[in-house]
Amino acid sequence: MSTRYHRLLSWITALVDIPLINLAFGLAYGIRYELQWFKAVEDAYYVSYEAYLPIAVLLTIILLIAFKIEGVYDRRRGQGWLGEVYAILNGTTTGIMVMVFITFFLQPLYYSRLIFVYAAVLIIVLLSLARLVRGIIIGRLRRLGLGVDRVLIVGAGEVGRSIMANLMAEPDLGYEVVGFVDDNPDKGNHDVGPFKGLGSTDQLPRLFKELAIDEVIITLPWMYHRKIMSILSLCEQYAVRARLVPDLFQMRLSKVEIENLNGIPILGMRDQGISGWKYVVKRAMDILVAGTALLLLSPLMALIALAIKLDSPGPVLFAQTRVGKDGRPFTMYKFRSMVADAESRLAELEDRNEAVGPLFKIRDDPRRTRVGRFLRRTSLDELPQLINVLRGDMSLVGPRPPLPREVEQYQPWHRRRLSVRPGMTGLPQVSGRSNLTFDEMALLDLYYIQNWSPALDLMILLRTIPHVLLGEGAY
Repeated sequence: MSTRYHRLLSWITALVDIPLINLAFGLAYGIRYELQWFKAVEDAYYVSYEAYLPIAVLLTIILLIAFKIEGVYDRRRGQGWLGEVYAILNGTTTGIMVMVFITFFLQPLYYSRLIFVYAAVLIIVLLSLARLVRGIIIGRLRRLGLGVDRVLIVGAGEVGRSIMANLMAEPDLGYEVVGFVDDNPDKGNHDVGPFKGLGSTDQLPRLFKELAIDEVIITLPWMYHRKIMSILSLCEQYAVRARLVPDLFQMRLSKVEIENLNGIPILGMRDQGISGWKYVVKRAMDILVAGTALLLLSPLMALIALAIKLDSPGPVLFAQTRVGKDGRPFTMYKFRSMVADAESRLAELEDRNEAVGPLFKIRDDPRRTRVGRFLRRTSLDELPQLINVLRGDMSLVGPRPPLPREVEQYQPWHRRRLSVRPGMTGLPQVSGRSNLTFDEMALLDLYYIQNWSPALDLMILLRTIPHVLLGEGAY
């Protein structure tokens, strides 16, 4: 996607804003003079809309300038709708203040002050809704492959994988990653989830020609300064946009804290993962939601226990050792969905494994019971994990709790999943569930850990509900 596309989108956005600003001003006039909300208009002060037309035109021009200064039309990927609303709010406030100054200091005092208040509110609402609609349209077009940048990532280290995780978790950003290169053959020649390893940086000229690449994202450490400069020169030669990720001790800038020592800036590293106040908030959410859910769902859990007991011999609960935060083992509980000797029969089914990576999954597992099939399809077998959440072994949201034999097969970067408590649900579960490869799951977990917030947990919990009801990817 070329710079021309971004420029065209900015022009279209500005052209749409013009009638919306005037519509908002017209509605503000109607509220003030026709509906007369909050304060009546005396006959002597009634002003026709024609008298306001020059004001509406001038306000439109001032707002367009203010929006340009605030960067409203310099839309950036990842900015988000709220970021755009904030820019619109700032631009509108500035424009209205300028308009009020012009009107009441350079013009006769027969214009209403309230009309500008109404106009400001309506302009913010209408333009924000327009951005929301535009975002939905652009998102759908990007899913169809329209307006998408073909991107090549240089470097498959920690920073490179963070970029991959973010691009995978946010497909609406409009990037199609064609793959990555790395001069380390152990990285450059091996795929990471859906991202293809395309060899070393020596392959860049060939890749530029064959893959129609629009943009290169360079994630190499600063120690490779000469290599970075040569790649930038190569990108310029082939008319490919280049972006450079600052590699500050392999950390994102949001994880760097700056202290002031008598005017001397001192850089330090914030705690990684979910710690401090984040830990307190997340733990409080876990206790509140899990405790409430156990109380409300206890009759259903009793019925499930009875059904399991009547359906097949064996215990109601299935207890299994899993690996939790910082690699500590714990006992995870689930409703038993398989025959009592399922674990001893695992070896005879290894050749039927359908999962990619250190996982074991088969769609038609012969060890499942009749009730177990229903429980697995609806994810009701996982309800006893609410007990693990209350005990502090797990969280409502987090990476899938792995088995010890799975952890033994982890690559070094996979172990980052163990830096937080495992969860009953997580970003991979609402992004494809069992249909994802293990590397894809790990990348999404990496994104979750780096970008955790209470809002992200709430979003995942809400998105889990329809996935569970529809049984998507569950078996």
